Amino acid sequence: MVRGKVNAVALNYRSHAGMSGGARPELFAKLPSAVVGPDQAIVLPALASGVHFEGEMVVVIGKRARSVSAAEALVYIFGITAGNDVSARNWQAGDLQWLRAKASDSFAPLGPILVRGLNHDDLRITTRANGVAMQDKKTKYLIYDVAAIINISAGPSLNPGDVIYTDTPVQTSVLKPGDVVGVEIEGVGVPRNPVRAE
Repeated sequence: MVRGKVNAVALNYRSHAGMSGGARPELFAKLPSAVVGPDQAIVLPALASGVHFEGEMVVVIGKRARSVSAAEALVYIFGITAGNDVSARNWQAGDLQWLRAKASDSFAPLGPILVRGLNHDDLRITTRANGVAMQDKKTKYLIYDVAAIINISAGPSLNPGDVIYTDTPVQTSVLKPGDVVGVEIEGVGVPRNPVRAE
């Protein structure tokens, strides 16, 4: 279970963000209490609507980083895993901050396998809902690559075990009770999470 920071980047694929992506990296945080493991349920809050999956590559930090350049950023990576930045669109659109929308309990599925030595700049992400591929894209299409993400994320210190969700490609869809969502990162595996109502 993650006990440190759960950082994230938004609008980092043009296939998801359109032309609004790329002007600058949009950073936000999820809470450690949002993290669940494979096979654990994504719970749809009673007051949330338009809750979407967002399959993502997640970077796990291996040593303390603060004010690091992009050129040296990669030495701070411990490994890569799979994540799902579950998002309640009604709260995301209506709240000043994205806390409820992005950090509600169970809104950060993560894992199960942490893999080292992968070329994180060219991995395929495939998100499946009930076995049907809904997202399929390579990480080479990130607007800000992993080195740049670490560089811009290390204002607050990054510590070993902290994670960074790197954004979701293509379009996303609404989750409903009874769905099963799997996020496959090439070389990492396919964690799956069932969906249920609160």
